[in-house]
Amino acid sequence: MATEVIELGDAEFDREVLEAKGPVLVDFTATWCPPCRFIAPILDALAVEYRGRLKVTKIDVDTHQQTAQRYGIRALPCLLVFKEGKVVRQLVGAMPRARLEQELLAQL
Repeated sequence: MATEVIELGDAEFDREVLEAKGPVLVDFTATWCPPCRFIAPILDALAVEYRGRLKVTKIDVDTHQQTAQRYGIRALPCLLVFKEGKVVRQLVGAMPRARLEQELLAQL
């Protein structure tokens, strides 16, 4: 199954996130992080369900450290919701789909 989650790097972060027309969820993640792997399928499902209303992206903090440092990412997973180029919500740690969805719906 193809994923709707867009993988980002430092080079395209500004274009894909800060210049986006609608809300963007950025999942700061790492391959070695068990809680990150736990929420990955949840984010995949939400990306499909909210297609057109919410862009869901992810960035690997080990490979793309510049962006992680820019936003002071210190714990994983860290989800930032951007609107009009600004962070409007930060969620840290794994959480059940119902709670994550509730947090995100408040931003749509």
